[in-house]
Amino acid sequence: MFEAIRTLAATSTGTGKNYIDTVGTADNGGDRDLMTTITTIINVALGVIGLIAVVMIILGGVQYTTSSGDAAKVKKAKDTILYGIIGLVVALLAFAIVNFVLGNVFNS
Repeated sequence: MFEAIRTLAATSTGTGKNYIDTVGTADNGGDRDLMTTITTIINVALGVIGLIAVVMIILGGVQYTTSSGDAAKVKKAKDTILYGIIGLVVALLAFAIVNFVLGNVFNS
């Protein structure tokens, strides 16, 4: 059963090209370069960091809402929101800087 699924997934309809044998190559048939792999890894890592920052902002909002006016809980919630915003800004700036630097270094 698994071999039949692998065979169906391996060949495209009508072209006969085996995509399982071309893992690691770009769609145009050329070799995937190191630059593309590194950029993909960095972008995924920065995306995860940005997602964590957004979750922290939401968590701070929930803490703020449920603080019931307690000054210590309000301060903790505001700090959580502030640090989440700082983390999000740092992640966005890191994403922009990494893509700019890698794009200019490897495309020249």
